[in-house]
Amino acid sequence: MKEATSDVSRPDKVSTKIPDLGPAKIRSHMECALFIKDDQRVQLFVANEEGESGSMSMQTYDFEPAGPRSSLYFDPPKTKCAIVTCGGLCPGINDVIRALVMTAHHSYGVAGILGIRYGLQGFIPEFGHHLMELTPDKVANIHEFGGTILSSSRGPQSPEDIVDALERMNVSVLFLIGGDGTMQASLKIQEEVAKRKLKLSVIGIPKTIDNDINFVPRSFGFDTAVEKATEAIRCAHTEALGAPNGIGMVKLMGREAGFIAAQATLALKDVNFVLIPEDPFEIHGQNGFLQALDDRIRRRGHAVVVVAEGAGQDLLAASSETDASGNPVLRDICGLLRREIDIYFKSKNTEYTLKFIDPSYIIRSIPANANDRVYCGFLGQNAVHAAMAGKTGMVVSKLHGHYIHLPLSLVAGKRKSISTVSNYWQAVLQSTGQPVHMKTNLDQYPQGTTCKI
Repeated sequence: MKEATSDVSRPDKVSTKIPDLGPAKIRSHMECALFIKDDQRVQLFVANEEGESGSMSMQTYDFEPAGPRSSLYFDPPKTKCAIVTCGGLCPGINDVIRALVMTAHHSYGVAGILGIRYGLQGFIPEFGHHLMELTPDKVANIHEFGGTILSSSRGPQSPEDIVDALERMNVSVLFLIGGDGTMQASLKIQEEVAKRKLKLSVIGIPKTIDNDINFVPRSFGFDTAVEKATEAIRCAHTEALGAPNGIGMVKLMGREAGFIAAQATLALKDVNFVLIPEDPFEIHGQNGFLQALDDRIRRRGHAVVVVAEGAGQDLLAASSETDASGNPVLRDICGLLRREIDIYFKSKNTEYTLKFIDPSYIIRSIPANANDRVYCGFLGQNAVHAAMAGKTGMVVSKLHGHYIHLPLSLVAGKRKSISTVSNYWQAVLQSTGQPVHMKTNLDQYPQGTTCKI
């Protein structure tokens, strides 16, 4: 797994300094708090796997530790916060909202907390979305439910219009919960705030079910998503065993990164093929997927195939369409595979049964599990601590066991992915037994990276 892309991995090119709004002069009245000093740093080694040989490059970063500060920038009784959730759903969003509200209210006693409805649209008057006042009573039980109490939307809105709305509402702190697109929007909002010289803190809490945000080793909700994905895989395995030459196919989320598919495969050892966006494959040919699937069926009489939604897009006609977030609309790789499997086995007069399971929206809509709930709680608490101390233009993350502050510029617009020459991916291949490279032309791959199915 690449913790950072190679273009941002050198410390001399990357600043980890967190912007602030000014000197923090107000004494914190938090009880039972282990205060963090502003000159404290967390020195961490971040590994970046580079090159065809999979050589490891270690880079050292000095990060600002997360946690409460003894001095605050904002005077809590005069401080109003706002929370907005953007993009697709993910387990744990309500848990983060709850942690933000409870910490801001009980630990600091802020004047009020506004919930912005339906994502960034909620800032724009033309959409007519009403605000929601968030109190401890209103959020007390929301962690029991999936989704987001604030609802969400996709698509960009003008940073100028958003900051105009924040000024009208007299908001001092804005918390944005969302993925890479939201983090890019957060950076633009923070830049507009700085341009106007406003005393307004912008704090991001990174959210993506695909687990592909830069410098965020595990996004909240990922653990829950993997756990739910294994249930679908178990069902596919049962179906595959229930008929001669049975094939169970499961489609999982993963637009540009196959972390859910890979992790679920490692968690449940019943998978025989896992196809991800990072590892191109061919359908036909002596080294293609169909030949490997045929070999597996002839030897064992059944097979389980897990497919990340973004896999094999090079095998389909390119799409000029984009979704509301500006992402290319993905073509149906599972539909193509099912058609080609049918043609292939019919041409060989081989009877087979294929059962297809797509649990995507079930996975992302469920409540968070226990581990993710704990994680969401810490993210929300540390986001409030940072904001009240006057930090801005940053996100909260957990890296190598440490909760830290990351500059938005380090996170936004950069995505991590699975390195196909990493030990992690090799462990996935060893678990499935699939060929290392299902392509006819193997010259592009390094020596010594083959295994038998």
